[in-house]
Amino acid sequence: MLVVFVVVAAVVVFAVAAAAVGRGGGLETPDRDLPVPWLPDERVSPADVEAVQFAIGFRGYRMDQVDDVLDRLGRELASRDDRIAQLEQRGRTPSPPQGGAGG
Repeated sequence: MLVVFVVVAAVVVFAVAAAAVGRGGGLETPDRDLPVPWLPDERVSPADVEAVQFAIGFRGYRMDQVDDVLDRLGRELASRDDRIAQLEQRGRTPSPPQGGAGG
């Protein structure tokens, strides 16, 4: 009787493990009606990155890691935009005449 119990328990454990890793049909496909993360087709701003939200799934990404990456990406975009604005402003400002006395 103990052998039958052990065999049945092993079969159940194997079936659950096989379903969890996607064998035997696996888990159901994710719903397509969930919100899709959106970014504009053109230039991405830090506010666009902050507004991105991901759907929560059973086997999805760790949300804290996604948040950390998005925070870093937002800071990098803000830094890049500030640097570009400085360089554009410098390009519009006429530079003082170069040269000195003499000839």
